[in-house]
Amino acid sequence: MKRLIVFDLDGTLALSKSAIDTEMAALLQGLLGVANVAIISGGDWPQFEAQVLSHLPPGDYLAGLSLLPTCGTKFFRYSGQWTKLYSEDFTAEEKARIVKAFNSAIDQAGFKAEKLWGEAIEDRGSQITYSALGQHAPLDEKSKWDPDYAKRKKIKAILDDSLKGFSVRMGGATSIDVTKPGIDKAYGIAKLTLILGIARNQMVYVGDALFPGGNDYPVEEAGVVSIAVRDPNDTSRVIQTVIACLG
Repeated sequence: MKRLIVFDLDGTLALSKSAIDTEMAALLQGLLGVANVAIISGGDWPQFEAQVLSHLPPGDYLAGLSLLPTCGTKFFRYSGQWTKLYSEDFTAEEKARIVKAFNSAIDQAGFKAEKLWGEAIEDRGSQITYSALGQHAPLDEKSKWDPDYAKRKKIKAILDDSLKGFSVRMGGATSIDVTKPGIDKAYGIAKLTLILGIARNQMVYVGDALFPGGNDYPVEEAGVVSIAVRDPNDTSRVIQTVIACLG
């Protein structure tokens, strides 16, 4: 019996940096009635608040929801209010090294955008994220920039060489995330096991980047049953099926 359903956010529960819609909000509420739920995303805590929490009604049912921003490098749980359990932050020296590596890799790959909507490189404390078109780029521009991941794979290959030991993963529509060595979504899964007392064989993971180099891939490598989806419509069907089976 599966006790915990874990989701990616962007591209899985919602479109990139967009809010969950009313159908998804209702499905998550229904799912929380039959199972524990967790969300692990490359986005930081403010994105979780804007994209998910502001669209779910308050209530004690949220105690069954675990939120892990920045690829699992932070962990929040609800007990009357949302509390941060940990945050694996970078040192100032690590941040400077990663930003320098990003700038060099982007120049070497030749994919520096002519127009940016916001900052391209964002310090999220426990994660440094590169968004090729900027943090606030419109979805239509992002969706056509690198649909086959070819551009980011080239940038990632350079980063893998210059940031040996760090975790470098692709996610979202235009993003590359860097976290501390060995800290990625599989680390988040390990923390879910430790904190919730739920074994990996009692989990199911749902994400849109379950390919080598994708930021969901470490979860599959960790041995969690994983379901690849293309978009939130696919995810809606998965949730409906899970509710029917567990309910």
